[in-house]
Amino acid sequence: MNRMARVSTSLGIAIGYDETGGGEATPIVFLHGVGSDKSVWRPQLGHFGQARRAIAFDYPGYGDSDPAPEGTTRDDYAAAILSAMRELGADRAHVCGLSLGGVIAIAMHAQAPERCASLILADTFAVHPDGRAIYERSLAGSTNVPAMAEARVDALLAQPADAAVRREVVETMSRISSEGYRIGAEAVWLADQRDRAQEIALSTLVLVGDQDVITPVELSAELVQLIPHARLEVIGGAGHLTNLEKPEAFNRAVDQFIGGVEG
Repeated sequence: MNRMARVSTSLGIAIGYDETGGGEATPIVFLHGVGSDKSVWRPQLGHFGQARRAIAFDYPGYGDSDPAPEGTTRDDYAAAILSAMRELGADRAHVCGLSLGGVIAIAMHAQAPERCASLILADTFAVHPDGRAIYERSLAGSTNVPAMAEARVDALLAQPADAAVRREVVETMSRISSEGYRIGAEAVWLADQRDRAQEIALSTLVLVGDQDVITPVELSAELVQLIPHARLEVIGGAGHLTNLEKPEAFNRAVDQFIGGVEG
C-alpha cells in the first residue's frame, strides 16, 4: 500500500510525506537533499516497504509542504520531522539522510537520540570546508532555480550520467521555490555539527559515492572519525546522489547494515 499525504508538525504547518509498507519491524525514515524532495526516495520506498514502514518526508517549503516560516533553521527541520513521525505513530526509526538529509539526521539525534534506532548518513558531512562559498553561490542561483538545476546537475551525478536520472534531478530541483531553496541551502552549507557528531552513540553507516565531487569521500571519512560507532562504505560509480544513481547497491548496503543492527 502506498500513501501520499501531509502531516502536521511542531512548526504549526503541514509537511508532505510518502509512505509504503507496514508491520512490526522498526520503520525507516528518509530525508532528502537541498535540491530535491521526497520523490528522490522512490527506489528505497519500494524496496524497504516490503519489510517495514518506509516514510520519506518533505521539509517545510519543499514538495507538498507548506512554506517554511521566516527564520526556519536546520534544527526546525529536525523538530518538524520528529513531530511528524510522532503524529504518524513512528516514535522510533532508522533515520537515513542524504546530503542536507544527513545534516538533519544528526540534528534529530541531537534533539532526541532515543527516537533514532540507527543513522545512515549518505554523501554528507559534519562541516564542509567550502560551505560558505557554496552557500553564496546557492543564494545567487536561487533567483532562478530551474536555470540553476540545469547548470548544476552534471556536478551532482557521476559521468556519463543516465539520461533518465539526469532529467529527474533537473525536474525535481526546478520545482523548489526560491525561498525554500535559500532556507535549505543555509541549513546544509553553513552547518558545523562536529560536536554533535562526536556525541552519537548509535550504530551509524556512512555512505558516499566514489565520484562525489560535492561532498567527496574525504568528508565522509572525517565523519566516520568523529562518530564512535560509524563505518564507511563507498559506492562505486556514483556521484552525490547515490540512492538514485546506484539504488541496488545503496539498498543492499542499508539492508546489510540494518540487519546487523537488529540482529
